[in-house]
Amino acid sequence: MNEIIKKNGIKFGIISGIVGIVVTSTMYAVDINLFANSLIGIGMIVFYIGLGIYVVSICKKEMGGTINFKDAFTAFLIYCSIGIVIANVFNYILFNFIDPAAKDQILEITINKTVEFMEKFDTPKEAIKKAVIELKENDQYSIGNIIKGSAFSIIFSSIVGLIVAAVMKTKTTYNE
Repeated sequence: MNEIIKKNGIKFGIISGIVGIVVTSTMYAVDINLFANSLIGIGMIVFYIGLGIYVVSICKKEMGGTINFKDAFTAFLIYCSIGIVIANVFNYILFNFIDPAAKDQILEITINKTVEFMEKFDTPKEAIKKAVIELKENDQYSIGNIIKGSAFSIIFSSIVGLIVAAVMKTKTTYNE
């Protein structure tokens, strides 16, 4: 593996993991209701995609202005995977060891937001009850769900990474 790809993927993966920890800690300290704010989630996704594009562009610059699809994708995937793992390990520790009561608060907030949202769309009461039961039975901060969430995040990141790599790779020209 190219050392530039590895170095930048790891460096920015650690940075994105730290950003995830800082954002989670800030939301936890300021207002636990922020965990149910979809705009923050969307903002974080945009930030992480933007940082991933930056990672690939830095690698391309350090490689003399050229990068192939594989290297661009690899840099993006390393960056995302490390950041996701770091942030999710922190979430697991925070909500299972440091303050397990906080995950119950977040669950209640999530249930209330979900019910409110479903009622706006005139969802039948039975469907709302079923959704609430599923939320209560599913500990989003259990080790299994953290691993599953990490896997889905890495898969989503891989799809984004494929797109970024396709756009950022150096275009080849053929002389006939």
